[in-house]
Amino acid sequence: MFTRPIAPLADAEFAAHEEIVVCYDPDAGLSALIAVHDTSLGPAAGGCRLYPYADAGAALHDVLRLSRAMSLKNALAGLPLGGGKSVIIARPQDKTPQLLRAFAARVTALQGRYWTAEDINIGPADADLLRDNCPYVFGLSAARGGSGDPSAYTAAGCFHGIRACLQYLHGNDDPAGLHVTIQGVGRVGYELARQLVQAGARLTITDVDAQRAAAVAAELGAERVGPADIHRVASDVFAPCAMGATINLHTIAELGAPIICGVANNQIADAAARAALLERGVLYAPDYVVNAGGMLHASTDIFGRRDPAEVDRRIRGIFDTTSEILSAAAQRKVSTEVVADELANARIAAARATRVAGR
Repeated sequence: MFTRPIAPLADAEFAAHEEIVVCYDPDAGLSALIAVHDTSLGPAAGGCRLYPYADAGAALHDVLRLSRAMSLKNALAGLPLGGGKSVIIARPQDKTPQLLRAFAARVTALQGRYWTAEDINIGPADADLLRDNCPYVFGLSAARGGSGDPSAYTAAGCFHGIRACLQYLHGNDDPAGLHVTIQGVGRVGYELARQLVQAGARLTITDVDAQRAAAVAAELGAERVGPADIHRVASDVFAPCAMGATINLHTIAELGAPIICGVANNQIADAAARAALLERGVLYAPDYVVNAGGMLHASTDIFGRRDPAEVDRRIRGIFDTTSEILSAAAQRKVSTEVVADELANARIAAARATRVAGR
């Protein structure tokens, strides 16, 4: 439950948002936030994350950053969708059908301005339950005729992002024989690890769930270290695939890889960390560029059509988008996020201007 009042205007991330909805249903155990960042390109779309945030302020900051990132991600992926996100403040063991139904009612009330889907602690089965109670849900299970688990597609986009980084830095996009460190081997991190091993890469992995990390290491022949040490390991690529804000001044000072390319959302903690990456010369592939594969796949549920070949083409296109951003950032001597933001915001602004002109 919310432990202190929410003051959205006190959070700098709030300024650009169109709408934020506070959802509270004590009978259902629901405390949630829905953030609609921008709908210039189309209805806001982004998953629902269930997480035991320390307080409402932490949940608010997370949902605002995540929803903005969805606007950028969808724009750069060429999708006719805006950006939105939602968070439910709860422990995974407190997730109940009643809570999900109460949340579904709040999404329904937005009448299609926001489409929700799975995210951390909300899986395909939960998406199916939400869909039973709300028409604005995507990422449904294959059994329901939906797109199914997007994890492999999200990982595939990151794999192509890693290829782009390798091509830029070494002139060769083949990860065979290279050493990749992966922080977090949940559904997407595991899929990325599997794809990299298939391509001949050597892995060192970690996860807060030691049992899961041990099982993945045994299956894939990977080395394993503790969560506090993964960023220090000397490697060719560091792939953050867990929670956000793990790239900070402390971890950058100890970073053992010249490339950061992973699927975790909002990897860079703050502006100081962003500047430190640039000063140190670390090649960073913006997360909202390389983790768009899952969205490219899952969003087919929204549009009611599925063309696997077209989805695959678009996911492979993440290589080209990443390469363009890396080259432009180097030429201008700015961070890759500056370039990616400008590209995305230009597309959003063009859509907004067209919409206004058509009124």
